[in-house]
Amino acid sequence: MNITEKLMEELSLQKYQVENVIALIDEGNTIPFIARYRKEKTGSMDDEVLRAFYDRLNYLRNLEKRKEEVSSSIISQEKMTEELQKAIENAATLAEVEDIYRPYKQKKRTRAIIAKEKGLEPLAQLIMAGQIDPYEEGEKFIDEEKGVASSEEAVMGASDIIAEAVSDNAVYRKYIRRFTMDTALLVCSNAKDESSVYDMYYEYQEPVLKIPSHRVLAITRGEKEEFLKVNVAVNEESVYRYLFSKEIKEQNEKCRAVIEEAVKDSYKRLISPSIERDVRNELFDTASESAIKIFQLNLKNLLLSPPLKDKVIMGLDPAYRTGCKIAVIDETGKVLDTCVVFPTPPQSKIEEAEKKLLSMIKKYKVDVISIGNGTASKESETFVAEMIKKADREVKYMVVSEAGASVYSASKMGTEEFPDFDVAQRSAVSIARRLMDPLAELVKIDPKSIGVGQYQHDMKQARLSEALSGVVEDCVNSVGVDLNTSSWALLAYISGMNTTIAKNVVAYREENGSFKDRNQLLKVPKLGPKAFTQCAGFLKVTESKNPLDKTTVHPESYEAAEKLLALYKVDISDIGTIKMKELEKMVLSHGEETVAEKIGVGVPTLKDIIKELIKPGRDIRDDLPKPELKSEIMDIKDLKEGMILKGTVRNVIDFGAFVDIGVHQDGLVHISQISDKFIKHPTDALSVGDIVTVKVLLVDLNKKRISLTMKIDK
Repeated sequence: MNITEKLMEELSLQKYQVENVIALIDEGNTIPFIARYRKEKTGSMDDEVLRAFYDRLNYLRNLEKRKEEVSSSIISQEKMTEELQKAIENAATLAEVEDIYRPYKQKKRTRAIIAKEKGLEPLAQLIMAGQIDPYEEGEKFIDEEKGVASSEEAVMGASDIIAEAVSDNAVYRKYIRRFTMDTALLVCSNAKDESSVYDMYYEYQEPVLKIPSHRVLAITRGEKEEFLKVNVAVNEESVYRYLFSKEIKEQNEKCRAVIEEAVKDSYKRLISPSIERDVRNELFDTASESAIKIFQLNLKNLLLSPPLKDKVIMGLDPAYRTGCKIAVIDETGKVLDTCVVFPTPPQSKIEEAEKKLLSMIKKYKVDVISIGNGTASKESETFVAEMIKKADREVKYMVVSEAGASVYSASKMGTEEFPDFDVAQRSAVSIARRLMDPLAELVKIDPKSIGVGQYQHDMKQARLSEALSGVVEDCVNSVGVDLNTSSWALLAYISGMNTTIAKNVVAYREENGSFKDRNQLLKVPKLGPKAFTQCAGFLKVTESKNPLDKTTVHPESYEAAEKLLALYKVDISDIGTIKMKELEKMVLSHGEETVAEKIGVGVPTLKDIIKELIKPGRDIRDDLPKPELKSEIMDIKDLKEGMILKGTVRNVIDFGAFVDIGVHQDGLVHISQISDKFIKHPTDALSVGDIVTVKVLLVDLNKKRISLTMKIDK
């Protein structure tokens, strides 16, 4: 198999793109670096396409490696044929390779192996030839010493040999696997005589080919929790007809009868269980990948939520008995003060809490209160909404997801950052900071704990972690970070860095003061030239005398940027001014290709340089809708059918989206209620963080369920 041609075909890429990307990956370049700084070589492939490329490249390389291992093993057994070698070379999946290898793989002592040890293989061959009476011929194989006591036992042993031969046929297995995927039903039944969240699946069946991913994962979890029995039901008669057509030719009636029973035994005992496992595994893997893609998309949108800049924020971690923990942070995230108040039951010390927090609001000029959405959130929100009416300045609030805050608070990272704080104080700081800068704060938490996915605990954790870490890496690098203010947790996701190098950067910064330019990075222990090439463009040094250090222009392109400025007699100090817009117009008038050639770069790099000269250090999140801040509260009891509200999308799943409409309980917009136009998946129309207008369809106070629609009559 030619991997380059395969990738060209599957990903609709040109040959130069595939060859260049493979070379760049093999040289140790990271995906963010390739996406940003090697556009000429990749044809401007983005990070999502590059990650899909990377995953597929690894699979195809593993496939080739396994083919070589299988070929080598069969050759060593002196059983390789030209036909077999061709079948191995043409195999498109690992499953096909394993099917081919099955007859040559060393097995445990199967019934067929035992029968061969008893000398019954010649009888099996005679039966397949089909011109004997199996039971008469079987008498010749009776041998007490070998454990063959009768003609019937001889035929049974021969049948076991036939059954295993049928089972080991790669062509048969490929056909039956495909037939099962195309025609079988996934059948569920009740495994326990009790009600559960899986009631709808107690008597349920659906075609394997049509079952959606979220249902596969729900059924798999129900089976794991022992509420469901699940099996794959296939039309066995159709399978038998196929196998008979392959195995039964010119044999006489008596031989045919034995072969038919052997074929049925082969399917029921050997083929069907493993094909069912294969089908279930394929369903689960496909469903997992689908769920992971949604998780990745939701996580990306959450991480890239616009930061609330230049605000003093009070974080409030709600609780009942132990009180609400408070932390005030300034515009840079520095903690100004902390305390504990008890406005919620059972203490309900509302006046005392008001006095304390209003004093802090006045002292620190608090602009916004960030409230965690966990236990006692509703009561805390009610308290805050009433309290801010009495403040001497305009204060708004927002309820934020506190998913993962407790994980961070108890983590080693949290302890290192705030050694003198207890767990609850750290949590309040995290709740405040995730409103100030969601990306900078959420990178401190395992992505699986952030709460924007489905069934994440049921998936292969290594694969999920790899996929989500890639999203975090892409987000951090697409935004870029300030070298002198970023935590090591944020720096660790920068291209070319790891935890050790990130901690070394922070240690160097603490010992030597702020970095004065990008080149100073080379003095950091373990950050060599290769790592510098990968990371430098993503690290902004706002204190540098060189304005280019404040942009995402890579140091390798500084000379080109300076040539561009000199070409149009523009001073480097004019970066970010109106003169750069004029420079862009001049470049366009002279032709981008001509100018790019003059300064020694490709057109994509030229465009990126100009973009940065116009808006140096631009934060891509600034163009997104700002967080919806509130000053009044609403309760689920206040909701009425037909009410039209603004809301924020909190999670997008296979069958719809959950929207925060400010009543503590998120409402569900089912996929059928998202758009008047047909959409295949909710992600076609919605993203986490979107501000949407919804109408209340139904409110169930007992179950605390809210049904919403985005189909609003104009």
